[in-house]
Amino acid sequence: MKQPTSWLRLAATPGIGPAALRRLRESFPSADAIVSASPNRLKGLGVAEKATAALGDDDSPYLASALSWLEGDPDRRFLSPDDPEFPPKLLELADLPAGLFIQGRVDILADPLIAVVGSRNPSPGGRDNAFEFASYLSRCGLGIVSGLALGVDGRAHQGAMAGGSPTVAVCGTGLDQVYPPQHRELALAIAGVGCLVSEFPPLTPPRRENFPQRNRLISGLCLGVLVVEAGLRSGSLITARLAAEQGREVFAIPGSIHNPMAKGCHQLIKQGAKLVESGDDILSELKSVIDLRSVPERSGASLVDDLQSELSPEYLEFLGNCGHDPFSVDEMVTRTKLTSAEVSSMLLILELQGYVESGPGGRYTRVSKRS
Repeated sequence: MKQPTSWLRLAATPGIGPAALRRLRESFPSADAIVSASPNRLKGLGVAEKATAALGDDDSPYLASALSWLEGDPDRRFLSPDDPEFPPKLLELADLPAGLFIQGRVDILADPLIAVVGSRNPSPGGRDNAFEFASYLSRCGLGIVSGLALGVDGRAHQGAMAGGSPTVAVCGTGLDQVYPPQHRELALAIAGVGCLVSEFPPLTPPRRENFPQRNRLISGLCLGVLVVEAGLRSGSLITARLAAEQGREVFAIPGSIHNPMAKGCHQLIKQGAKLVESGDDILSELKSVIDLRSVPERSGASLVDDLQSELSPEYLEFLGNCGHDPFSVDEMVTRTKLTSAEVSSMLLILELQGYVESGPGGRYTRVSKRS
């Protein structure tokens, strides 16, 4: 078994978080000096007694698990801050991690990256936006970073892969497990074309406090953060705040005033985040610092042509009356002067064809239809 480095010992020891590590790095000249320091000296700097005992223990189950995981696959790596492949943007952070456990391609962590984050329970429009923005930005040469969560995160990873650029999932658990478990196949796909990243060693479960901590890495890796949808008490707002503190750009997509998942984005915009309506709004901000490919978006005319080729004039008019905010059958009866039965029938047909989606409370939402 390979001899562990001092950085790996630090990364694999529970109880040495970003704040404790910052104090240790300020007090010692190297990771070797930290690991060889006396337990009393470490405890005096705020390291818990359990952590000081584990740090010098060659038989620590956490260290053994980390080494076993690393040796289990050639695509697995541990990068310490003094490794030449450690992401350069993370070196700018005051609270950088002791290291990164990585599965997949390490090289892409130095590429131009943007984070796409948002609600775990987005509206249908939010899911569409996450996919479409990630896909477009991916085609323009930006790697997409997100957190592997349900909702916006998952759609952003899928959009990135559809766009042809690598995607990076920053995880809140050890990489010996996948959270949420519903994204096991997605995680495998990401590791195949991009990479999974975690500062947490194997055996680390999905604790609540892990996810705000990992958010600083999501923003820290990137040039900027795009918030697609977020409530007022959302982890995505933590990521956006961290991005601003780190000097990264913050972008937000506005939404309906009736959508509670748009309120976080509206708050960010009021606080100075850049309002974006298309991927080009983001590219125009980033092109001053990086050289990206230019990918023309489909014109509005071509979208109209597609609709006209698929829908009859009656259904085109009905779809236009749907608008872009959630609506009920009764509201459509009022707008169209059709009967409730006629509206319900047309909504059923449009839902089967992928133009609307039903949601909670008997409300519907118009969605983007992709082939």
